[in-house]
Amino acid sequence: MLEGIKINLKVVEKEEISQLLEMTNRPEFWGRYESPFQRSRAEAEKGFDEWKGSKRFFMLKKDGSRVGNMIQWELVPGLPAEFGLEIGYALAPEERGKGYCTEAVSLLLDYSFLTTPAVRVQAHTDVRNIASQRVLEKNGFTKEGTNRRSYFANGELHDTFIFSILREEWKEPKILKVKG
Repeated sequence: MLEGIKINLKVVEKEEISQLLEMTNRPEFWGRYESPFQRSRAEAEKGFDEWKGSKRFFMLKKDGSRVGNMIQWELVPGLPAEFGLEIGYALAPEERGKGYCTEAVSLLLDYSFLTTPAVRVQAHTDVRNIASQRVLEKNGFTKEGTNRRSYFANGELHDTFIFSILREEWKEPKILKVKG
């Protein structure tokens, strides 16, 4: 478990897929910038087994309640993480605006740079998703540019911004403490 101040990150285990689906199969969970995501347990289990080079985490409040999830994956699947990582996150609508996502991204950044040789971590956001852009900016990410008509959601193609942070810009852990 990665422990933060207000939020913890816990790796999703295969036997917890039902709890993940309970959260992510709620259409309102994804908000207005994502298509409603529906997945069966069988599909989720197959994806869990097949998607190598990625890690999925629950965002947990200090009382243990699940409020969101995060994923970290290799930019080039099958190649070493040193080529870079990408992260994604989603937070339950009733938990937005409380700083949980900002802290969770900070924890995942610390974890990523402390445990892999990645030179960069990147993320994409819908150009209209100001809240997600602020999460990334607060964590030191730089907006690199616009990917035009690169993401299909809710029946339409949308533009996305790409953000990144380089290892030398991160410098040291902000929340995750290494005990030793």
